Amino acid sequence: MKTLLTLTFFSLAAVAFAQDKYFTRNGTITFYSSTPVEDIKAENFGVNAVLDAKTGDLEFSLLMKSFNFKKALMQEHFNENYVESDKFPKATFKGKIENSGNVDFSKDGSYPVQVTGTLTIHGVAKPVSSSGTINIKSGMLNANSVFKVKPEDHDIAIPSVVRDKIANDIEVTVNVDLEPLKK
Repeated sequence: MKTLLTLTFFSLAAVAFAQDKYFTRNGTITFYSSTPVEDIKAENFGVNAVLDAKTGDLEFSLLMKSFNFKKALMQEHFNENYVESDKFPKATFKGKIENSGNVDFSKDGSYPVQVTGTLTIHGVAKPVSSSGTINIKSGMLNANSVFKVKPEDHDIAIPSVVRDKIANDIEVTVNVDLEPLKK
């Protein structure tokens, strides 16, 4: 009987623990560069994300080669010449929702959040801070944010011959639908 009670307790604890974590393997990150010469947009639909609702810890990971461009040549230049995807295959973000205590993960609603952490692109880690929104509906979460990244902050060299075609600040949009992690 004691063994059964212990097993039941640990099973319930595991379920409660899992309900504090949310994840996805198919989030979306888009980047957009607008200049008078040319607009560049790329989307990545294979973003992994994990959110711990209890602590506010948040992590993202994506493969750089998974960004899709309208023009194949842009995609080739992006991977080979700029972000060097073979050498630096992943980009990551590891951070925290600073005001996660203001989010009631058990109640439908839209909650403004402030996220801080470290963004690593091209092997260079830099601090990032951005506002965003967590929308909760029927136990599902949608998290989104828009922020700017400077290529030179991550040692991404833009040749002078194309410098006018790429914005100094690249707009990054994050949009992920997270579901409860089940064990």
